[in-house]
Amino acid sequence: MTDPTPPQVAVSPGDDEIPPLLAKVEAARQATLDDARPDAIARQHARGRWTARERIAALFDVGTFVEYGQLAQPQRRSLGDAPADGLVTGVGLVDGLSVCAFTYDYTVMGGSQSPRNHRKMDRMLQVAERNHWPIVFWSEGGGARASELHYDGGMVTTFVQLARLSGLVPIVTILSGPSFAGQANIAGTSDVVIATRSSTLGLSGPPLVMSATGELLTPEELGPMSMHERVGTVELVVDDEAGALDAARRYLSYFTDIAAPSTATAPDQVPLRTMVPENPRRAYDVRKIVATLADEGSVMELRPTFGRCLSTSLCRIEGHVVGVLANNPMFGAGAIDAEGSAKFSRHVELCNAYDIPLLFLCDTPGFMIGTAAEATALVRHSARTLMALSAADVPILTVILRKAYGLGYYAMGSDALAPDIIVGWPTAEFGGMGLEGAVNIVYRDELEDAADDAERKEIRAMRVADWKERNTGLEFARAFLLDDIIDPADTRSMIAKVLATLPPRPPRDGRKHPIDPW
Repeated sequence: MTDPTPPQVAVSPGDDEIPPLLAKVEAARQATLDDARPDAIARQHARGRWTARERIAALFDVGTFVEYGQLAQPQRRSLGDAPADGLVTGVGLVDGLSVCAFTYDYTVMGGSQSPRNHRKMDRMLQVAERNHWPIVFWSEGGGARASELHYDGGMVTTFVQLARLSGLVPIVTILSGPSFAGQANIAGTSDVVIATRSSTLGLSGPPLVMSATGELLTPEELGPMSMHERVGTVELVVDDEAGALDAARRYLSYFTDIAAPSTATAPDQVPLRTMVPENPRRAYDVRKIVATLADEGSVMELRPTFGRCLSTSLCRIEGHVVGVLANNPMFGAGAIDAEGSAKFSRHVELCNAYDIPLLFLCDTPGFMIGTAAEATALVRHSARTLMALSAADVPILTVILRKAYGLGYYAMGSDALAPDIIVGWPTAEFGGMGLEGAVNIVYRDELEDAADDAERKEIRAMRVADWKERNTGLEFARAFLLDDIIDPADTRSMIAKVLATLPPRPPRDGRKHPIDPW
Protein backbone atom coordinates (compact mmCIF):
# COMPACT_ATOMS: atom_id res chain seq x y z
CA MET A 1 0.00 0.00 0.00
CA THR A 2 1.33 3.40 -0.95
CA ASP A 3 1.83 5.98 1.78
CA PRO A 4 -0.34 9.01 0.81
CA THR A 5 1.96 11.43 2.69
CA PRO A 6 4.70 12.83 0.44
CA PRO A 7 8.26 12.63 1.80
CA GLN A 8 9.58 15.73 3.60
CA VAL A 9 12.53 17.21 1.74
CA ALA A 10 15.07 19.24 3.77
CA VAL A 11 15.44 22.72 2.33
CA SER A 12 18.64 24.73 2.90
CA PRO A 13 18.00 28.30 3.97
CA GLY A 14 18.80 30.96 1.42
CA ASP A 15 21.45 33.59 1.85
CA ASP A 16 19.05 35.72 3.82
CA GLU A 17 17.55 32.86 5.81
CA ILE A 18 20.03 32.49 8.70
CA PRO A 19 19.03 29.94 11.34
CA PRO A 20 18.16 31.61 14.66
CA LEU A 21 21.04 30.07 16.61
CA LEU A 22 23.57 31.15 13.98
CA ALA A 23 22.01 34.61 13.92
CA LYS A 24 22.47 34.89 17.67
CA VAL A 25 26.14 33.93 17.38
CA GLU A 26 26.72 36.36 14.55
CA ALA A 27 25.08 39.17 16.48
CA ALA A 28 27.40 38.49 19.41
CA ARG A 29 30.36 38.50 17.06
CA GLN A 30 29.38 41.74 15.37
CA ALA A 31 29.06 43.41 18.79
CA THR A 32 32.80 42.95 19.32
CA LEU A 33 33.78 44.91 16.20
CA ASP A 34 34.66 48.59 16.04
CA ASP A 35 31.63 49.48 13.92
CA ALA A 36 29.35 48.41 16.78
CA ARG A 37 30.99 50.80 19.27
CA PRO A 38 31.43 54.19 17.57
CA ASP A 39 31.59 56.23 20.77
CA ALA A 40 34.33 54.10 22.36
CA ILE A 41 36.28 54.06 19.11
CA ALA A 42 36.02 57.84 18.79
CA ARG A 43 37.44 58.27 22.30
CA GLN A 44 40.39 56.01 21.44
CA HIS A 45 41.10 57.97 18.27
CA ALA A 46 40.89 61.20 20.26
CA ARG A 47 43.75 59.86 22.39
CA GLY A 48 45.77 59.61 19.18
CA ARG A 49 45.94 55.81 19.29
CA TRP A 50 44.73 52.94 17.14
CA THR A 51 42.08 50.51 18.30
CA ALA A 52 42.96 46.90 19.04
CA ARG A 53 41.36 45.70 15.83
CA GLU A 54 43.04 48.39 13.76
CA ARG A 55 46.38 47.18 15.10
CA ILE A 56 45.62 43.59 14.17
CA ALA A 57 44.47 44.61 10.69
CA ALA A 58 47.64 46.65 10.15
CA LEU A 59 49.96 43.91 11.44
CA PHE A 60 48.77 40.86 9.53
CA ASP A 61 48.78 40.12 5.83
CA VAL A 62 45.27 40.69 4.45
CA GLY A 63 42.90 37.80 5.00
CA THR A 64 45.28 35.64 7.06
CA PHE A 65 44.25 36.44 10.64
CA VAL A 66 42.38 33.78 12.64
CA GLU A 67 41.01 35.09 15.93
CA TYR A 68 40.83 33.01 19.10
CA GLY A 69 38.33 33.82 21.84
CA GLN A 70 36.43 36.60 20.07
CA LEU A 71 33.26 35.76 22.00
CA ALA A 72 34.91 35.63 25.42
CA GLN A 73 33.27 37.66 28.18
CA PRO A 74 34.31 38.46 31.76
CA GLN A 75 33.85 35.78 34.37
CA ARG A 76 31.67 38.23 36.29
CA ARG A 77 28.87 38.86 33.81
CA SER A 78 27.52 41.55 36.09
CA LEU A 79 30.29 43.77 34.72
CA GLY A 80 28.30 44.09 31.52
CA ASP A 81 29.34 43.57 27.93
CA ALA A 82 33.10 43.48 27.38
CA PRO A 83 33.96 42.69 23.74
CA ALA A 84 36.48 39.81 23.55
CA ASP A 85 37.01 40.49 27.28
CA GLY A 86 39.38 43.29 26.35
CA LEU A 87 41.99 41.19 24.53
CA VAL A 88 42.15 40.50 20.80
CA THR A 89 44.38 37.55 20.01
CA GLY A 90 45.02 35.09 17.21
CA VAL A 91 47.40 33.85 14.54
CA GLY A 92 48.17 34.78 10.96
CA LEU A 93 50.92 35.74 8.55
CA VAL A 94 53.15 38.81 8.80
CA ASP A 95 55.00 39.21 5.51
CA GLY A 96 54.53 35.48 5.06
CA LEU A 97 55.82 34.55 8.53
CA SER A 98 53.46 32.73 10.94
CA VAL A 99 52.95 34.91 14.03
CA CYS A 100 50.84 34.86 17.21
CA ALA A 101 49.63 38.30 18.27
CA PHE A 102 47.87 39.86 21.26
CA THR A 103 46.62 43.37 21.80
CA TYR A 104 44.78 44.68 24.82
CA ASP A 105 41.74 46.79 24.05
CA TYR A 106 41.92 50.05 25.99
CA THR A 107 38.29 50.79 25.15
CA VAL A 108 37.25 47.76 27.25
CA MET A 109 37.78 48.48 30.95
CA GLY A 110 41.04 50.31 30.28
CA GLY A 111 42.75 47.29 28.73
CA SER A 112 42.77 45.53 32.11
CA GLN A 113 43.86 41.95 32.62
CA SER A 114 41.21 39.48 33.75
CA PRO A 115 41.25 35.77 34.60
CA ARG A 116 39.52 35.00 31.32
CA ASN A 117 41.68 37.07 29.02
CA HIS A 118 44.72 35.60 30.78
CA ARG A 119 43.34 32.20 29.75
CA LYS A 120 43.11 33.48 26.19
CA MET A 121 46.72 34.57 26.25
CA ASP A 122 47.88 31.32 27.86
CA ARG A 123 46.11 29.41 25.12
CA MET A 124 47.94 31.34 22.44
CA LEU A 125 51.27 30.96 24.19
CA GLN A 126 50.76 27.21 24.04
CA VAL A 127 50.19 27.48 20.29
CA ALA A 128 53.31 29.62 19.90
CA GLU A 129 55.43 27.17 21.86
CA ARG A 130 54.13 24.12 20.01
CA ASN A 131 54.80 25.64 16.59
CA HIS A 132 57.80 27.84 17.46
CA TRP A 133 55.95 30.90 16.14
CA PRO A 134 57.06 34.46 16.97
CA ILE A 135 54.88 36.55 19.26
CA VAL A 136 53.85 40.19 18.90
CA PHE A 137 52.31 41.73 22.01
CA TRP A 138 50.72 45.18 21.61
CA SER A 139 50.43 46.69 25.06
CA GLU A 140 48.07 49.30 26.43
CA GLY A 141 46.53 48.93 29.87
CA GLY A 142 46.93 49.18 33.61
CA GLY A 143 47.35 45.61 34.82
CA ALA A 144 44.87 43.50 36.76
CA ARG A 145 41.14 44.24 36.65
CA ALA A 146 40.36 45.20 40.24
CA SER A 147 36.74 44.07 39.96
CA GLU A 148 37.83 40.48 39.29
CA LEU A 149 40.60 40.08 41.84
CA HIS A 150 38.35 37.63 43.69
CA TYR A 151 39.20 34.94 41.13
CA ASP A 152 39.85 31.61 42.90
CA GLY A 153 40.96 29.49 39.96
CA GLY A 154 44.65 29.52 40.89
CA MET A 155 47.52 31.72 39.75
CA VAL A 156 47.69 32.68 36.09
CA THR A 157 50.53 31.11 34.15
CA THR A 158 51.02 33.86 31.54
CA PHE A 159 54.20 35.33 32.97
CA VAL A 160 55.85 31.95 33.60
CA GLN A 161 54.96 30.77 30.11
CA LEU A 162 56.45 33.91 28.57
CA ALA A 163 59.64 33.46 30.58
CA ARG A 164 59.89 29.88 29.36
CA LEU A 165 59.46 31.01 25.78
CA SER A 166 62.40 33.41 26.09
CA GLY A 167 65.09 32.26 23.69
CA LEU A 168 62.76 29.79 21.98
CA VAL A 169 60.56 32.12 19.92
CA PRO A 170 61.07 35.81 19.10
CA ILE A 171 58.91 37.98 21.38
CA VAL A 172 58.16 41.58 20.44
CA THR A 173 56.30 44.09 22.60
CA ILE A 174 54.91 47.33 21.21
CA LEU A 175 54.04 49.97 23.81
CA SER A 176 51.32 52.46 22.98
CA GLY A 177 49.72 54.53 25.69
CA PRO A 178 50.03 53.53 29.37
CA SER A 179 51.40 50.05 30.19
CA PHE A 180 51.60 49.30 33.88
CA ALA A 181 51.75 46.30 36.23
CA GLY A 182 50.99 43.08 34.32
CA GLN A 183 51.51 44.72 30.95
CA ALA A 184 54.93 45.91 32.10
CA ASN A 185 55.80 42.38 33.25
CA ILE A 186 55.04 41.07 29.79
CA ALA A 187 57.21 43.75 28.21
CA GLY A 188 60.05 42.83 30.54
CA THR A 189 60.14 39.25 29.24
CA SER A 190 60.28 40.31 25.59
CA ASP A 191 63.31 40.15 23.32
CA VAL A 192 62.61 43.61 21.97
CA VAL A 193 60.42 46.43 23.28
CA ILE A 194 59.36 49.07 20.75
CA ALA A 195 57.68 52.13 22.25
CA THR A 196 55.96 55.24 20.98
CA ARG A 197 57.32 58.45 22.48
CA SER A 198 54.05 59.23 24.24
CA SER A 199 53.72 55.80 25.87
CA THR A 200 54.41 55.19 29.56
CA LEU A 201 55.59 52.15 31.47
CA GLY A 202 55.93 51.01 35.07
CA LEU A 203 55.65 48.02 37.36
CA SER A 204 52.85 49.77 39.26
CA GLY A 205 50.38 52.35 38.03
CA PRO A 206 49.76 55.78 39.57
CA PRO A 207 46.79 54.68 41.78
CA LEU A 208 48.77 51.91 43.49
CA VAL A 209 51.83 54.13 43.85
CA MET A 210 49.68 56.79 45.47
CA SER A 211 48.16 54.25 47.85
CA ALA A 212 51.50 52.70 48.82
CA THR A 213 53.87 55.68 48.88
CA GLY A 214 51.73 58.80 48.90
CA GLU A 215 53.26 60.00 45.64
CA LEU A 216 50.68 61.66 43.42
CA LEU A 217 52.00 61.14 39.90
CA THR A 218 50.67 61.13 36.37
CA PRO A 219 51.65 58.22 34.10
CA GLU A 220 54.02 60.61 32.32
CA GLU A 221 55.73 61.52 35.58
CA LEU A 222 55.94 57.94 36.81
CA GLY A 223 57.22 56.13 33.74
CA PRO A 224 58.03 58.50 30.86
CA MET A 225 59.51 56.91 27.77
CA SER A 226 62.37 59.42 27.72
CA MET A 227 63.57 57.87 31.00
CA HIS A 228 63.08 54.27 29.87
CA GLU A 229 64.97 54.96 26.65
CA ARG A 230 67.89 56.40 28.62
CA VAL A 231 68.17 53.51 31.10
CA GLY A 232 67.76 50.77 28.51
CA THR A 233 64.29 49.44 29.40
CA VAL A 234 63.24 49.63 25.76
CA GLU A 235 65.16 48.84 22.60
CA LEU A 236 63.58 51.36 20.26
CA VAL A 237 61.52 54.54 20.63
CA VAL A 238 59.52 55.69 17.61
CA ASP A 239 57.18 58.56 16.88
CA ASP A 240 53.88 56.72 16.54
CA GLU A 241 52.15 53.38 16.12
CA ALA A 242 52.81 53.27 12.39
CA GLY A 243 56.52 53.59 13.14
CA ALA A 244 56.25 50.91 15.82
CA LEU A 245 54.54 48.53 13.41
CA ASP A 246 57.22 49.13 10.80
CA ALA A 247 59.95 48.43 13.37
CA ALA A 248 58.22 45.23 14.50
CA ARG A 249 57.96 44.00 10.92
CA ARG A 250 61.63 44.77 10.34
CA TYR A 251 62.64 42.91 13.48
CA LEU A 252 60.64 39.84 12.49
CA SER A 253 62.24 39.92 9.04
CA TYR A 254 65.57 38.84 10.53
CA PHE A 255 64.04 35.49 11.44
CA THR A 256 63.09 34.53 7.89
CA ASP A 257 65.69 32.95 5.63
CA ILE A 258 68.55 33.83 7.96
CA ALA A 259 71.18 32.48 5.56
CA ALA A 260 69.41 33.22 2.28
CA PRO A 261 71.49 34.64 -0.58
CA SER A 262 70.46 38.07 -1.74
CA THR A 263 70.84 40.49 -4.60
CA ALA A 264 70.62 43.42 -2.20
CA THR A 265 72.78 46.43 -2.93
CA ALA A 266 75.29 48.10 -0.62
CA PRO A 267 77.08 51.44 -0.53
CA ASP A 268 80.46 51.94 -2.17
CA GLN A 269 83.01 50.10 -0.04
CA VAL A 270 86.07 52.22 -0.93
CA PRO A 271 85.32 54.95 1.67
CA LEU A 272 85.92 52.33 4.38
CA ARG A 273 89.66 52.77 3.74
CA THR A 274 89.63 56.18 5.38
CA MET A 275 86.78 55.92 7.91
CA VAL A 276 89.12 54.96 10.76
CA PRO A 277 91.69 57.71 11.42
CA GLU A 278 95.30 56.58 11.76
CA ASN A 279 95.61 58.88 14.76
CA PRO A 280 94.32 56.67 17.64
CA ARG A 281 93.19 59.74 19.55
CA ARG A 282 90.73 60.77 16.86
CA ALA A 283 87.16 59.54 17.21
CA TYR A 284 84.83 58.50 14.39
CA ASP A 285 81.27 57.25 14.01
CA VAL A 286 81.35 53.45 13.89
CA ARG A 287 77.69 53.41 12.80
CA LYS A 288 78.81 54.68 9.40
CA ILE A 289 81.04 51.63 9.07
CA VAL A 290 78.16 49.29 9.96
CA ALA A 291 75.85 51.03 7.47
CA THR A 292 78.48 50.75 4.73
CA LEU A 293 79.13 47.05 5.32
CA ALA A 294 75.44 46.12 5.45
CA ASP A 295 72.86 45.70 2.73
CA GLU A 296 71.20 49.05 2.17
CA GLY A 297 68.33 49.68 4.57
CA SER A 298 68.95 46.51 6.57
CA VAL A 299 70.50 47.90 9.78
CA MET A 300 68.36 47.92 12.92
CA GLU A 301 70.21 49.33 15.92
CA LEU A 302 68.92 48.28 19.34
CA ARG A 303 69.13 50.45 22.50
CA PRO A 304 71.07 53.21 20.70
CA THR A 305 71.03 55.66 23.62
CA PHE A 306 71.85 53.11 26.33
CA GLY A 307 75.38 51.77 26.81
CA ARG A 308 76.67 54.25 24.27
CA CYS A 309 80.21 52.88 24.36
CA LEU A 310 78.90 50.04 22.20
CA SER A 311 76.62 49.90 19.17
CA THR A 312 74.55 46.73 18.82
CA SER A 313 72.46 46.01 15.75
CA LEU A 314 70.97 43.43 13.44
CA CYS A 315 71.61 43.68 9.72
CA ARG A 316 72.08 41.68 6.53
CA ILE A 317 75.31 41.31 4.59
CA GLU A 318 74.65 39.95 1.10
CA GLY A 319 71.45 38.51 2.50
CA HIS A 320 73.02 36.86 5.55
CA VAL A 321 71.61 38.03 8.88
CA VAL A 322 74.29 39.00 11.41
CA GLY A 323 74.32 40.53 14.87
CA VAL A 324 76.87 43.35 15.09
CA LEU A 325 78.72 44.50 18.20
CA ALA A 326 80.85 47.56 17.47
CA ASN A 327 82.82 49.70 19.90
CA ASN A 328 81.94 53.38 19.72
CA PRO A 329 85.05 55.61 19.98
CA MET A 330 82.81 58.67 20.24
CA PHE A 331 81.83 57.72 23.81
CA GLY A 332 84.57 57.08 26.35
CA ALA A 333 86.99 56.26 23.51
CA GLY A 334 85.17 52.93 23.16
CA ALA A 335 86.04 51.70 26.67
CA ILE A 336 83.37 49.22 27.78
CA ASP A 337 81.49 50.32 30.91
CA ALA A 338 78.80 48.57 32.99
CA GLU A 339 75.93 49.66 30.73
CA GLY A 340 77.89 48.62 27.67
CA SER A 341 78.62 45.25 29.28
CA ALA A 342 74.92 44.65 29.95
CA LYS A 343 74.07 45.66 26.40
CA PHE A 344 76.85 43.42 25.06
CA SER A 345 75.67 40.35 27.00
CA ARG A 346 72.04 40.73 26.02
CA HIS A 347 72.88 41.08 22.33
CA VAL A 348 75.08 37.97 22.39
CA GLU A 349 72.30 36.00 24.09
CA LEU A 350 69.69 37.28 21.63
CA CYS A 351 71.76 36.26 18.61
CA ASN A 352 72.77 32.93 20.10
CA ALA A 353 69.15 32.07 20.91
CA TYR A 354 68.15 32.40 17.27
CA ASP A 355 71.33 31.17 15.55
CA ILE A 356 72.38 34.58 14.25
CA PRO A 357 76.17 34.85 13.62
CA LEU A 358 78.06 37.50 15.59
CA LEU A 359 80.19 40.14 13.89
CA PHE A 360 82.59 42.04 16.17
CA LEU A 361 84.01 45.37 15.03
CA CYS A 362 86.70 46.01 17.62
CA ASP A 363 88.21 49.36 18.57
CA THR A 364 88.50 49.50 22.36
CA PRO A 365 91.12 50.50 24.93
CA GLY A 366 89.58 47.87 27.23
CA PHE A 367 87.01 47.94 30.00
CA MET A 368 86.48 51.28 31.73
CA ILE A 369 88.70 51.99 34.75
CA GLY A 370 88.54 54.30 37.78
CA THR A 371 86.50 54.74 40.93
CA ALA A 372 83.34 55.79 39.09
CA ALA A 373 83.49 52.66 36.95
CA GLU A 374 84.07 50.38 39.94
CA ALA A 375 81.04 51.88 41.70
CA THR A 376 78.82 50.49 38.91
CA ALA A 377 79.72 46.86 39.78
CA LEU A 378 81.73 46.68 36.57
CA VAL A 379 83.58 43.61 37.83
CA ARG A 380 80.32 41.66 37.69
CA HIS A 381 78.96 43.24 34.52
CA SER A 382 82.20 42.72 32.59
CA ALA A 383 82.31 39.06 33.62
CA ARG A 384 78.83 38.59 32.18
CA THR A 385 80.12 39.38 28.70
CA LEU A 386 82.46 36.39 28.85
CA MET A 387 79.80 34.17 30.38
CA ALA A 388 77.41 35.02 27.55
CA LEU A 389 80.11 34.35 24.97
CA SER A 390 81.15 31.07 26.56
CA ALA A 391 77.57 29.82 26.24
CA ALA A 392 77.27 30.91 22.61
CA ASP A 393 77.71 28.41 19.80
CA VAL A 394 77.00 30.61 16.79
CA PRO A 395 79.67 31.61 14.26
CA ILE A 396 81.88 34.51 15.33
CA LEU A 397 83.59 36.85 12.87
CA THR A 398 86.01 39.49 14.17
CA VAL A 399 87.38 42.58 12.45
CA ILE A 400 89.93 44.68 14.37
CA LEU A 401 89.37 48.24 13.22
CA ARG A 402 91.95 49.92 15.44
CA LYS A 403 92.60 49.37 19.16
CA ALA A 404 92.47 45.86 20.57
CA TYR A 405 93.58 46.29 24.17
CA GLY A 406 93.22 44.30 27.37
CA LEU A 407 90.17 42.35 28.47
CA GLY A 408 88.02 44.54 26.27
CA TYR A 409 89.64 42.97 23.22
CA TYR A 410 89.43 39.57 24.90
CA ALA A 411 85.63 39.92 24.90
CA MET A 412 85.37 41.62 21.50
CA GLY A 413 85.93 38.46 19.48
CA SER A 414 89.58 37.75 20.31
CA ASP A 415 91.33 34.55 19.24
CA ALA A 416 90.67 33.17 22.75
CA LEU A 417 87.05 32.73 21.60
CA ALA A 418 88.12 30.71 18.55
CA PRO A 419 86.29 32.91 16.03
CA ASP A 420 85.59 31.49 12.61
CA ILE A 421 87.77 34.26 11.22
CA ILE A 422 89.71 37.11 12.79
CA VAL A 423 91.22 39.82 10.61
CA GLY A 424 92.47 43.35 11.06
CA TRP A 425 92.47 46.57 9.12
CA PRO A 426 95.83 48.31 8.52
CA THR A 427 95.04 50.61 11.47
CA ALA A 428 94.85 47.68 13.93
CA GLU A 429 97.08 47.76 17.01
CA PHE A 430 97.27 45.46 20.02
CA GLY A 431 98.26 45.52 23.66
CA GLY A 432 97.57 43.88 27.00
CA MET A 433 96.58 47.39 28.06
CA GLY A 434 96.82 50.90 26.60
CA LEU A 435 100.35 51.21 25.25
CA GLU A 436 100.92 54.59 26.89
CA GLY A 437 99.92 53.14 30.25
CA ALA A 438 102.10 50.09 29.71
CA VAL A 439 105.10 52.28 28.93
CA ASN A 440 104.53 54.31 32.10
CA ILE A 441 104.60 51.10 34.17
CA VAL A 442 107.40 49.19 32.44
CA TYR A 443 109.73 52.18 32.06
CA ARG A 444 108.81 53.92 35.29
CA ASP A 445 112.38 54.08 36.60
CA GLU A 446 113.71 55.42 33.32
CA LEU A 447 111.02 58.06 33.22
CA GLU A 448 111.62 59.07 36.84
CA ASP A 449 115.37 59.44 36.17
CA ALA A 450 114.80 61.84 33.29
CA ALA A 451 116.42 65.24 33.78
CA ASP A 452 113.26 67.23 33.15
CA ASP A 453 109.75 67.01 31.74
CA ALA A 454 110.94 67.58 28.20
CA GLU A 455 113.32 64.60 28.35
CA ARG A 456 110.64 62.50 30.07
CA LYS A 457 108.17 63.33 27.30
CA GLU A 458 110.77 62.42 24.65
CA ILE A 459 111.53 59.07 26.32
CA ARG A 460 107.85 58.23 26.64
CA ALA A 461 107.15 59.09 23.01
CA MET A 462 110.09 56.98 21.83
CA ARG A 463 109.08 53.95 23.91
CA VAL A 464 105.40 54.21 22.87
CA ALA A 465 106.38 54.46 19.18
CA ASP A 466 108.59 51.39 19.56
CA TRP A 467 105.83 49.38 21.24
CA LYS A 468 103.30 50.45 18.65
CA GLU A 469 105.58 49.32 15.85
CA ARG A 470 105.91 45.88 17.47
CA ASN A 471 102.15 45.61 18.10
CA THR A 472 100.67 46.64 14.76
CA GLY A 473 98.20 44.47 12.93
CA LEU A 474 100.84 43.75 10.30
CA GLU A 475 103.25 42.39 12.91
CA PHE A 476 100.48 40.29 14.45
CA ALA A 477 99.63 38.87 11.03
CA ARG A 478 103.30 38.04 10.44
CA ALA A 479 103.27 36.14 13.72
CA PHE A 480 100.00 34.48 12.61
CA LEU A 481 98.13 35.92 15.56
CA LEU A 482 95.58 37.12 13.00
CA ASP A 483 94.25 35.31 9.97
CA ASP A 484 95.00 38.33 7.79
CA ILE A 485 95.26 42.09 7.42
CA ILE A 486 92.75 43.10 4.78
CA ASP A 487 91.83 46.05 2.66
CA PRO A 488 88.86 47.61 4.49
CA ALA A 489 87.05 47.81 1.14
CA ASP A 490 87.11 43.98 0.98
CA THR A 491 85.51 43.48 4.42
CA ARG A 492 81.93 43.03 3.26
CA SER A 493 82.92 40.52 0.60
CA MET A 494 85.10 38.58 3.06
CA ILE A 495 82.30 38.37 5.65
CA ALA A 496 79.79 37.16 3.05
CA LYS A 497 82.18 34.51 1.75
CA VAL A 498 82.86 33.14 5.23
CA LEU A 499 79.16 33.01 6.08
CA ALA A 500 78.42 31.26 2.78
CA THR A 501 80.97 28.53 3.51
CA LEU A 502 79.68 27.70 6.98
CA PRO A 503 77.51 24.56 7.12
CA PRO A 504 73.76 24.97 7.64
CA ARG A 505 72.72 25.05 11.26
CA PRO A 506 70.70 22.02 12.40
CA PRO A 507 67.13 22.80 13.48
CA ARG A 508 66.70 23.75 17.12
CA ASP A 509 64.38 21.20 18.70
CA GLY A 510 64.94 22.12 22.34
CA ARG A 511 64.70 25.36 24.26
CA LYS A 512 67.64 27.73 24.18
CA HIS A 513 68.97 29.64 27.15
CA PRO A 514 66.60 32.44 28.15
CA ILE A 515 67.64 35.96 27.22
CA ASP A 516 68.61 38.05 30.22
CA PRO A 517 66.16 40.98 30.47
CA TRP A 518 68.97 43.36 31.38
